[in-house]
Amino acid sequence: MLSRLDRFAYRSQHFGLLLNATLAQEAVRIVSRTPRPTLPPDELKLLFKRRADLHARDLANVDAGMYPRSLLFDIPLRQYAKALPSLVRDTPRVLRRMRSGDYKDIPPVDKERFPPYYRRTFHWQTDGYFTEESAERYDLGVQLLFRGTADVMRRQIIPPITRFLREPRGGAGRSAAEGRRGWIEQPGRARLLDVACGTGNALRQLAAAHPDVQYYGVDLSPAYIRTARRRLAHVSELALSVENGENLPFADGSFDVATSVYLFHELPRNARRNVIAELHRVVRPGGLVVIEDSAQLAESADIASALRAFPGEFHEPFYADYLEDDLAVMLGDAGFTVEAVESHLVAKVVVARR
Repeated sequence: MLSRLDRFAYRSQHFGLLLNATLAQEAVRIVSRTPRPTLPPDELKLLFKRRADLHARDLANVDAGMYPRSLLFDIPLRQYAKALPSLVRDTPRVLRRMRSGDYKDIPPVDKERFPPYYRRTFHWQTDGYFTEESAERYDLGVQLLFRGTADVMRRQIIPPITRFLREPRGGAGRSAAEGRRGWIEQPGRARLLDVACGTGNALRQLAAAHPDVQYYGVDLSPAYIRTARRRLAHVSELALSVENGENLPFADGSFDVATSVYLFHELPRNARRNVIAELHRVVRPGGLVVIEDSAQLAESADIASALRAFPGEFHEPFYADYLEDDLAVMLGDAGFTVEAVESHLVAKVVVARR
């Protein structure tokens, strides 16, 4: 059980993150003369409650042994301090891009390699997902956007995986096999695939909770994969590669667990279904799929104003459709058995079995 000192330190830490992120956001709004979205008072009150509930869940998960205490305080301050000057210098370019609507302002890229929906500046961020400078700024930007709760929401994928691995068959790997790209699977080890792993934040937290799992991460961005390799160099059982989630390079039933965090809201409707079909193919029968993404109207209609306001400030061209396109229904249609849908602040976690 966590001590009172642990709980005090945790809450003090997150109060500091909330205060600094709020000040940063307000400073940008004042300088850019960007009005703050107006939310109904009841909805604003509910968002504060959801934030408190998220922190309470985080602490309860540690008390229940779902993940280690160390994750509560795993904030990469050096990484953020290094990225902050670059993020500040880049802000005027982001604001100019936002005002002009120039979502195609990206470096020259191979149009055969990257699908049209990906060749844009999501969030108006400079270089889209195509440079390591973008990757270095990304995590701090996301933490500021969610006012210090981004990693807290991300690690809510861990409890269902912990419970799965504790099952008699959950962590039992099959005989050694070889994927279509030559990745050797080790017998007796649970295998987990993270689709759209980005800079590796979800994998970092998963590896801290379950170091004996064999991890594999794929992402469409070569720059973000290079950044993830540097940041996850300490994880011994990890392979990362540049792949499209719509066409995964693995044999059928290769993985015990598959995860994806904050991918589906950035995909058009047909691509969402293609990725889910691939998850169904590469996860073994009885295996687990855990998807975390933005909340949707299906389970979070009570914060609809906040959800609908999000793409107005950030370039999220597929978000409005995503809000209506229930992830749980998608998984069920693909042949999964949905076990749980959980709300976490402005995110949701959907847990399903193959």
